[in-house]
Amino acid sequence: MIRKAEPTDAAFAAPLIYDAIGDIAHTLTGATEAAEAIRMMEEFFAKENNRLSYENAVIAMDGDVPVGLALFYHGSQTEVLDRPFVEHVQRLTGETITLVKEAKDDEFYLDSVAVDSSCRGKGIGSLLLDAFEKEAIQRGHDRIALLVDEEKPRARKLYESIGYREDGTVIVSGHKLSHMVKDIPKKA
Repeated sequence: MIRKAEPTDAAFAAPLIYDAIGDIAHTLTGATEAAEAIRMMEEFFAKENNRLSYENAVIAMDGDVPVGLALFYHGSQTEVLDRPFVEHVQRLTGETITLVKEAKDDEFYLDSVAVDSSCRGKGIGSLLLDAFEKEAIQRGHDRIALLVDEEKPRARKLYESIGYREDGTVIVSGHKLSHMVKDIPKKA
């Protein structure tokens, strides 16, 4: 079952998001240690109006146990959703960061999809990808997008098998990522 995320999902969600985004978590939070980045992401997940907010997520459940998540937002919201991170890092370190815009303004963007390591290979990731696509259709969007690390050919192959195509690359936190898009029909 897939359900909307809630603030109380933060302790489950933050480590999975960290697994999915790696070094990007340190850029977003200003943290140098994984545990600190995860703690900060947990705080952001439980709040509204930011890229990692529960408002932008769905949770895959196995009975009463959360086993995966998908995190998404519309590209036109990027600046607003990233502002809390820029302000947080400025307060924490005194540095002004510029976050790479991962999504274009005309696309519904899959920021992260992750499945608990004990549940991988059971089709949960595919269910989350399907939920993301359905959410885009429900909201009236006709283009979806995601980034995939060029060092993850299995993930790329999966995305291509369900209709995504590369339309460029971007460097985020030192990683070369393929920007992949898929056109979908708008809700009638």
